[in-house]
Amino acid sequence: MIKLIVGSKGSGKTKAMIDMINGAVKTTSGNLVVVEKGMKLTYDIDHAARLIDLDEYKIMGGEMLYGFIAGLMAGNYDITEIYIDGILKLLDHDVTKLGVVLDEIAAITGDSVKAVITVSADEAALPQNVKKYL
Repeated sequence: MIKLIVGSKGSGKTKAMIDMINGAVKTTSGNLVVVEKGMKLTYDIDHAARLIDLDEYKIMGGEMLYGFIAGLMAGNYDITEIYIDGILKLLDHDVTKLGVVLDEIAAITGDSVKAVITVSADEAALPQNVKKYL
């Protein structure tokens, strides 16, 4: 299941995600993974959440992101929630690629893993294949 947090830059998307992460850490029965470009959230999220810096692994583009997420899930069957902050940074701000990446992530997460993703774009600017995840 994918949930998007959409809005323009500075609209509070990351703050909303931080609140969701810190709340979920207290209630989830599995592992919680937070994926971001850079380590901006280090001091904002609960230490029980696994924080991964995509820059450390040189992840760029949708195919590499999908492979990385698939690898995380293959290596740890206890992941119940995945949070991705700023997905468009990884896609060079190309919203046309976003729908394909979201479909791929939805296929591997299924109904057993919740994926919450922030998208820095106006909702009206999103393609139709992305709006189904709103």
